[in-house]
Amino acid sequence: MYIVREVVNCKPGQAARMVDRFKAISTVMREMGFEPFRVLTDVAGGPFWTVIAETAVEKTDDFFAMERTLMTNEAVRKTLAGYHDVVAGGRREIYRLEN
Repeated sequence: MYIVREVVNCKPGQAARMVDRFKAISTVMREMGFEPFRVLTDVAGGPFWTVIAETAVEKTDDFFAMERTLMTNEAVRKTLAGYHDVVAGGRREIYRLEN
């Protein structure tokens, strides 16, 4: 099993808008039969205004297939419109669960 994290560094004051986007995408994920994101926000450490969307998949290919499927969904596409207005940067992290 793998844990995939979308780590997003938001522009100042924009983290709540990104949280709302990830929650909306999670609703679509659930409706499509995917495990929804766990959405995390920073409490300490840096940089500020970090939002993480985390999900678990059996294989990394499962994540990329899910991502392709989600991007064909009109609700997800509308949710992501204006994404760059709130994001300063980010990265994807993929971990193998060892327990």
